Amino acid sequence: MGERSFVVLTGAGISTSSGIPDYRDSDGVRRGRQPMMFQEFLNAPEARRRYWARAMLGWPRVRAASPNAAHYALATLQQHGLISGVITQNVDTLHDQAGSQDVVELHGSLHWVLCLDCRKRTERDVIQQRLLDQNPYLAGVDAVQAPDGDTLLDEAFEARFQVPHCPHCGGERMKPDVVFFGENVAAPTAARAMEKVEEADGLLVVGSSLMAFSAFRLCRAMADQGKPLVAINLGKTRADDLLDLKIGASCEVLLPQLTQRLITP
Repeated sequence: MGERSFVVLTGAGISTSSGIPDYRDSDGVRRGRQPMMFQEFLNAPEARRRYWARAMLGWPRVRAASPNAAHYALATLQQHGLISGVITQNVDTLHDQAGSQDVVELHGSLHWVLCLDCRKRTERDVIQQRLLDQNPYLAGVDAVQAPDGDTLLDEAFEARFQVPHCPHCGGERMKPDVVFFGENVAAPTAARAMEKVEEADGLLVVGSSLMAFSAFRLCRAMADQGKPLVAINLGKTRADDLLDLKIGASCEVLLPQLTQRLITP
């Protein structure tokens, strides 16, 4: 890999040791309840109330998460010109925090909130403060953390929840600036990811089951070009039959070791 410029595609498995739960088990089966679908969020005020009540309690843990050794290893590899870049399915911004440059966030970022009415974005911390001010009754409520800043909250807590309004236009259709299930990746983002795949000499998948089509299509494109496709992942992936090499190891252990070997003279 040291002689080639690989692009790296990461999934939830790279952030689990930073305290952010992943979606699937080692067989690629989804954990827990079905996530909220985009159309449901768009069309049902009660769905938005349910989402934001749970997300208000889940955000502090995402906000406090720090990059782990795997994130830092990829940033180091990029700094040394050993990988051409990072494409991530994660919405936690940990690659940016670790120092990776020009990261393609396939599914957006939880650190921003988008108004579906005026299309302006607001920092999540600003919206979080509004949520806390409007819903003091939830202060101190303990909820089990779920993937992507969601929590498992008793429905009894949701009925009186006040959803945030847009600071720009006053609209109440505020959505985290991430791709929901049932929603498409923005065309410019998908194009940037595909361009990185086409320019790279190979693709290294880290911590992803590749069950999301937005990630799997990149692997298929790489395989169609006849370029090497390698994965570091604990458990099954959707692209197992396309992989040239698969290493079933913990990425926060293996990536720093690999980085050390590649950059040490």
